[in-house]
Amino acid sequence: MSEYRLKNDEKIDIEAILDDLEHYVPKKRPWTWRKPAPGLVMNGFAYQDMSEPMAGESVPLPSAKYFGNIDPQGQWTITTEIASGRFEDDIRRMRMAAHHGADHIMVIRTAGQSHYDGLIEGTPQGMGGVPITRKQVRAQRRALDLIEEEVGRSINYHSYVSGVAGPDIAVMFCEEGVAGAHQDPQYNVIYRNINMVRSFVDACESKRIMAHGGILQIDGAHNANATAREAWKVMPELMVQHAINASFSVGAGIRRENIALSTVPPTAPPAPCLHIDLPYAVALRELFSEYKIRAQMNTKYMESSTREATVTHVLNLLTSKLTRADIQSTITPDEGRNVPWHMYNIEACDTAKQAIAGMDGLMDMIELKKDGYLRDKARELKERAVLFMEEMLECGGYFAAVEQGFFVDSGFYPERNGDGIARDSQGGVGAGTVIRRADDYMAPVTAHFGCNNVAQYDESAQNDPARLIGGCTFECPEKIIFIDELDEQDNVHVRLEEKREFLTGGKIMPEMEWRADGIVVLTMFLPLERRAAEAAALTIASKLNLVECEVIHREVMQKAEGTRVEVRGKVPFAIDEASLVIPPEPEVMSDEEIRAEIEAHPLTVVCGTVGEDEHSVGLREIIDIKHGGIEKYGIKVHYLGTSVPVEKLLQAAVETNAEVVMASVIISHDDIHYKNISAIDKLAREMGIRDKIIFVAGGTQVTPELAVKAGADAGFGRGAKGIHNATYIVKERRRRRGQTV
Repeated sequence: MSEYRLKNDEKIDIEAILDDLEHYVPKKRPWTWRKPAPGLVMNGFAYQDMSEPMAGESVPLPSAKYFGNIDPQGQWTITTEIASGRFEDDIRRMRMAAHHGADHIMVIRTAGQSHYDGLIEGTPQGMGGVPITRKQVRAQRRALDLIEEEVGRSINYHSYVSGVAGPDIAVMFCEEGVAGAHQDPQYNVIYRNINMVRSFVDACESKRIMAHGGILQIDGAHNANATAREAWKVMPELMVQHAINASFSVGAGIRRENIALSTVPPTAPPAPCLHIDLPYAVALRELFSEYKIRAQMNTKYMESSTREATVTHVLNLLTSKLTRADIQSTITPDEGRNVPWHMYNIEACDTAKQAIAGMDGLMDMIELKKDGYLRDKARELKERAVLFMEEMLECGGYFAAVEQGFFVDSGFYPERNGDGIARDSQGGVGAGTVIRRADDYMAPVTAHFGCNNVAQYDESAQNDPARLIGGCTFECPEKIIFIDELDEQDNVHVRLEEKREFLTGGKIMPEMEWRADGIVVLTMFLPLERRAAEAAALTIASKLNLVECEVIHREVMQKAEGTRVEVRGKVPFAIDEASLVIPPEPEVMSDEEIRAEIEAHPLTVVCGTVGEDEHSVGLREIIDIKHGGIEKYGIKVHYLGTSVPVEKLLQAAVETNAEVVMASVIISHDDIHYKNISAIDKLAREMGIRDKIIFVAGGTQVTPELAVKAGADAGFGRGAKGIHNATYIVKERRRRRGQTV
């Protein structure tokens, strides 16, 4: 077995992951929770509700650069859900997500796999998800083992134990180190029309196996909110679904702390979502206090606006905070487009991480009211759920209730509108396939469900049937049969070979979903009504030589004034990485060398924010000693403030005999920042001092090359620091003195 290890500055090598995969034995993977770190202090900030930080590499939030690049991690497990259809590209996405704080990697199963009656093999490409095969699962778990070492935190790998092949998949998951799985026979019955008897018998076997492996179970009740016509009315029925599966799971041997209720807030803005969602979340937490809560954001009402989806996500996170979620799912904020793109997985993880950090300690400052609407509504929901359960029992139990269409309708119990999903207990996929065991049936395997008749063969093996064969695959992974590939055309090796030049040849294409898929997104505003704007946007994309273009979002700003449009397209070319002209990193001198230069050649600088610009923070960071600005080198600075007229800036330079003029130009409307730079250059020439000063311009919207073109000697844009300005000034002074730079 090769000892491949990840390096933070190198891409993950999919072929190294696949090398000798047949002999790779994943570690046993019971579910792992984050370790709380009460009183955590990072960069002087004291946190109340955080977990231990990642011990390895991570990518902090963009604003973390102002706070020592700290990356606090909340106590909740953070989920990212991945569904590209190609597991080899999902591995790369997993790595990115883990670096951004995800420790629950949920791989969506390919469409239609619920109806497969056994395991599939190899690595075919999936639709709407990844085919769950042993090779795919083992490769991703191996990759996650390496990613764990890189980020310094355990990562839970998750997929689906449901469908006709549920027990087969449960066994494979336990063998391959999967730590979390969906398992809910009601999901099979209601949403996949799998026969009720088959579904519940299979669930017994699956749950026993999951219990043996310490696999966290997530149920499927949230699907009612995703399918019901009026999701905010089906809350009592959701509680009943949670209760059925949770009780069933406990009976099958799963520990309560390894059972998570999958919940979705039933509404979204502009509905008064917190007014409806919060009582429901409170009722769930009170009614199911022994179990974990997995909160998923609402996608039923999600359109194609990523802004709207992100706001919904944050409001859902607030509900989670107020009611103590344990796992926070992060459905990609472009779910309404059905395009699982790399960057949106990562943005969703960052949204959760940012919101959780921002709400740290919230519950130490507030508490939910003990009386009034919130508690009354929560109690009402629980009462309706209990009455629903009682009616279900009176009518003959779950099977009879499903046959009568009790579930997933648009009525607020006890109201019913006759639009529930009804299933025939004798019908559905897999009907008639449950067969009574023979009297001498015996299976010498671990964690087996039901009467195994082992005693008639060996009474001492009654509690350990696998001892009869020296251990089954749970104890002896060498007994697992690994099938590599079955389809010569549809497998990972063919796909990798098609992208060979992008793996090793230095060719680059943009990508969103798969390696080198060429996808880019254009965002534009067009002063047209919606349909005309869409047509114009597609024409523009075509004239930019993009192919396979389609509008993925349109948003009317005002019917007559215009529309914002986003267009997806593909670039029809690749770029040779070797041909790129990459500007070098800005060179900086040491603090000691700069101080020595200023001590030997004292320097005076005049600076201010010019024009009608009131911004001061950026320039202050460049000059002030407390921000590590140029004053710390002994440079004498005359700061003139904000909204400084060009004439005043240059007159001050003359009066103070300043050698350097620094102009901050932040506002960029109508290119006013470059116009002000040109005005300074022009007036300095008219005053006869242009060749006597070093003129430096800077601001967040300044492009250095354009600043020089407008008349400055140097320009500094976003991210520039005082040391960059000081280094340039010292080198330019030396050059002007004829000294070697």
